[in-house]
Amino acid sequence: MTNDGFLAGPSPRRLTRQVRIGRVRVGGGAPVVVQSMTNTDTADVLGTAMQVAELARAGSEVVRITVNNEEAARAVPHIRDRLLALNMDVPLVGDFHYNGHTLLAKYPACAEALAKLRINPGNVGAGSKRDPQFAAIVDIACRYDKPVRIGVNWGSLDQSVLARIMDENATLAEPRDAGAVMREALVVSALESAAKAEEYGLPGDRIILSAKVSSVQDLIAVYRDLARRCDYPLHLGLTEAGMGSKGIVASTAALAVLLQEGIGDTIRISLTPEPGGSRTQEVVVAQEILQTMGLRAFTPMVTACPGCGRTTSTYFQELASGIQDYVRAQMPVWREQYDGVENMTLAVMGCIVNGPGESKHANIGISLPGTGETPAAPVFVDGVKTVTLRGDNIAAEFRAIVDDYVATRYVKKVG
Repeated sequence: MTNDGFLAGPSPRRLTRQVRIGRVRVGGGAPVVVQSMTNTDTADVLGTAMQVAELARAGSEVVRITVNNEEAARAVPHIRDRLLALNMDVPLVGDFHYNGHTLLAKYPACAEALAKLRINPGNVGAGSKRDPQFAAIVDIACRYDKPVRIGVNWGSLDQSVLARIMDENATLAEPRDAGAVMREALVVSALESAAKAEEYGLPGDRIILSAKVSSVQDLIAVYRDLARRCDYPLHLGLTEAGMGSKGIVASTAALAVLLQEGIGDTIRISLTPEPGGSRTQEVVVAQEILQTMGLRAFTPMVTACPGCGRTTSTYFQELASGIQDYVRAQMPVWREQYDGVENMTLAVMGCIVNGPGESKHANIGISLPGTGETPAAPVFVDGVKTVTLRGDNIAAEFRAIVDDYVATRYVKKVG
């Protein structure tokens, strides 16, 4: 908070242990990591490898895959090999429920190929089977030097933990409400499972925790509590966030609060894809949350006005959409060639009211003519007007200006 009461930026990151997932560092001051998950049948080696590659190209730094049966477990090493053949060294996380202890023991090549294991304390086994089966997974993680995310979820919460917390709550002079009891059970399940994993030999710097719910306010409360009570890195995500704008808004509302407070070391946006929609949308949303908050930069950001009665033409909307798609498509190439290009800012404005001023604030800005204005589009580069575009070829000429700016203003990478 600044002296005048305004937020100057996110709070300092919460200090945690650092965990390595393959080549990716999580926690310990490392940048917040973007994760995603496939929705292919993991037994389909080619289909899964292609979707992992698509997610990685979109910017997912870690990708989780389901390992739910023997066919999936057998496929994992082949998926990794396909990716390496494509020069895609993205860490793969195996998602295990119910039978992870059996699959990992029977298919050691699966354990070896994965960069991390994800287990849910509520699904490793019930009653007397729970601890031995949990210990078996931890033993395999130790044997292959793999980190583990202990991922609690309120849809599959360990019922023995919940029953114990409810019993303890009933003895209080002022019992807490059902929501508070559920939140406490989530936190306790995560912390006790982490302690048990360490007891079984898994080093503390191989553990990441998550405690996911689908309610924004509950998620914020759970992670605030979890952050106060441990120093493990935390994976954030609103589980079952939903489709379209609802899922995006809910995830942003929850994660932005926590990230602003310095809580969170990895994130995933659990969007339900639109029918036929790309799985990569969840990656783009995660990146945009981090970038708009000033925590990381992934791709040049395009500022565009919403339009009003002065902008009855849709041309500026089409130009803004086109240039945004263009820079995102170019980023895989630019990222390999130039340092810092992801920090570039662009502005596409629709009329004279805020157009020139907003354009001057961007690295490159264009102010298109509104209704009744002179049919000319001044372009500003680093705050200075450099050219005025006219005619039917404005979009192509503006892209050429962007390309020239990238080539001349950013340092070329060596080698």
